[in-house]
Amino acid sequence: MGSAKSNGMENLTAGRNSLKSSLEKSKALGLALERAGPRLDEINQRLPSLEAAVRPIRAQREALVAVGGHINRAVVPAAAVLKVFDAIHGLEKSLSDPQSDLPGYLSVLKRLEEALRFLGDNCGMAIQWLDDIVEYLEDNKVADDRYVVYLKKALKYLRELQYEEKGHLDGGLLGAALDRLESEFRRLLTENSVPLPMSSSSLIDEPACIAPSQLPVAVIQKLHAILGRLIANNRLEKCISIYVEVRSSNVRASLQALNLDYLEISVSEFNDVQSIEGYIAQWGKHLEFAVKHLFEAEYKLCNDVFERMGLDVCMGCFAKIAAQAGFIAFLQFGKTVTESKKDPIKLLKLLDIFTSLNKLRLDFNRLFGGPACAEIQNLTRDLIKSVVEGACDIFWELFVQVELQRQTAPPSDGSVPRLVSFITDYCNRLLGEDYKPVLTQALVIQRSWKQEKFQDRLLIDELLRSIRAIETNLEVWSKGYDDPVLSHLFLMNNHWHLYKHMKGTKLGVILGDSWLREHEQYKEYYSAIFMRESWGKLPSLLSREGLILFSGGRATARDLVKKRLKAFNESFDEMYKKQSNWVMVEKDLREKTCQLIVQAIVPVYRSYMQNYGPLVEQDASASKYAKYTAQSLEKMLSSLFQPKPVKYGSFRIRQSSAKLSNGSNGVTDHDPSSSPTVT
Repeated sequence: MGSAKSNGMENLTAGRNSLKSSLEKSKALGLALERAGPRLDEINQRLPSLEAAVRPIRAQREALVAVGGHINRAVVPAAAVLKVFDAIHGLEKSLSDPQSDLPGYLSVLKRLEEALRFLGDNCGMAIQWLDDIVEYLEDNKVADDRYVVYLKKALKYLRELQYEEKGHLDGGLLGAALDRLESEFRRLLTENSVPLPMSSSSLIDEPACIAPSQLPVAVIQKLHAILGRLIANNRLEKCISIYVEVRSSNVRASLQALNLDYLEISVSEFNDVQSIEGYIAQWGKHLEFAVKHLFEAEYKLCNDVFERMGLDVCMGCFAKIAAQAGFIAFLQFGKTVTESKKDPIKLLKLLDIFTSLNKLRLDFNRLFGGPACAEIQNLTRDLIKSVVEGACDIFWELFVQVELQRQTAPPSDGSVPRLVSFITDYCNRLLGEDYKPVLTQALVIQRSWKQEKFQDRLLIDELLRSIRAIETNLEVWSKGYDDPVLSHLFLMNNHWHLYKHMKGTKLGVILGDSWLREHEQYKEYYSAIFMRESWGKLPSLLSREGLILFSGGRATARDLVKKRLKAFNESFDEMYKKQSNWVMVEKDLREKTCQLIVQAIVPVYRSYMQNYGPLVEQDASASKYAKYTAQSLEKMLSSLFQPKPVKYGSFRIRQSSAKLSNGSNGVTDHDPSSSPTVT
């Protein structure tokens, strides 16, 4: 029993030891498994790459043998492209400041363009070779699928870059370099484009002394160099845009000194041409300056800067400058004048405009003759057409307008009607050297548009018709006075005016000496009648009859002298008061007429008062009868017929069916200092 108990204990001890050993082994195995987990995960992660690495071993032998050649052919062009790409980015450090070293900048830029061109030309070939090897790897299971997908994505991105702008291949380096070059192009133009130092008064006084400012030769050479690179990169339009912006701004600044606000005047802002005729004179000078100096200089400069681009580019650039600088406003102002109300003065102003345009005709054809300036050409043709038609219409209506004025009332003061003074001066001006050639040319052009011929005699005949219509008007107007004496003064005034203002003129020569003598004689005739019917009656009131021997006694003689002096004074006062409101415009006629009146009145009055004045001078009412001295009479008579301050002017064009008013409403007043009728 003891032996059995002993054996049981041994077995129990042995089992315990065995269990303890197994537990320790399990714990050791658990620790080992715990340490092996991360390694297994790492192995699991490495399996795909290991599988890809082993893949070629699993591929067919022929595919493995051929893949080397495919790879070599793809790697060589790809490596060359990468080498050029590295070189391109190396050039970025060599790009200097174009302002400080333009030649160096352009040299590096040219190398950059060449490298980018090589990159662009060879990138496609490298992509094709790489595409071929990827396709080979995929077809022959030589590479891992995921690796092939990654290669395909990379090649797709490269292919997209190839078909976009080349600048994307270099990361935008070339584009940035060209932008800096454009900025330098603008800077050179801006810093060397200076408005002309001038004023409106200096232009009008000495237009020939103003010289256009040109860009220095060195600057033009730099612009040429910059243009060469920019044009090579398809940036010509941007260059033109910069050039037009800078140069047109410079021209506008030059023109602003001339105070050209009047160019913006609309038809509704003035009543007639007379209100802006001063502007029309300025317009001709300003237009000539703008064409011959400013735009001539811009035309030459466009040719100098863009000569290598061809005539079309030069003209297109110049046309944009002319339009943006405000040249069209000159033509629009002229058109506005043609659209204003009709007026004889307007004819002269239209001829002034025609003269200015005709004077610049060759310059216009040369500067604005190309297709690029079509708008300016059309506006110019339209302006010339309106000027010619407007001038001719007014000229051919002149005779009718003079006739229409016949029904107006004559001047209440018996002076020369404005129509008469205007037409005499107007016709002489139209026959003068300044206007006759221009008017003739306009009439010839208008007739040619109608397929008709024009003869020089037509112009003269039309003016003569107007003068003869004036003569008829005078006869009609003279009958409109209730006072025949005033009618005689009116005719004396006007016949002398016609004689004086036609003698020695071209129109006077055409009318002839007999015509002039006739009006001179008419003046003398009406002067004699005027004296006889008015002042010539006064001396008879100072009769000496019954006073020579004082036959009736001293008291009777005194009464007779008083009576006759009273009658004289009353007649004199009445006549002087009435004729003080009458006017003789011509100074020589006025002085001569006053002298005749003085000679007719004063000597008789002086003699009468010397002989018979003492009879009444001691009388208490002496001042009532001895009212004047000979000296006071002479002074009063010498002051007669003085002209009143008036403004001479043209007359408005009337419609033949219009209701005619009196003469004062049919005439346009304006400042004689600017009037073409007062010279």
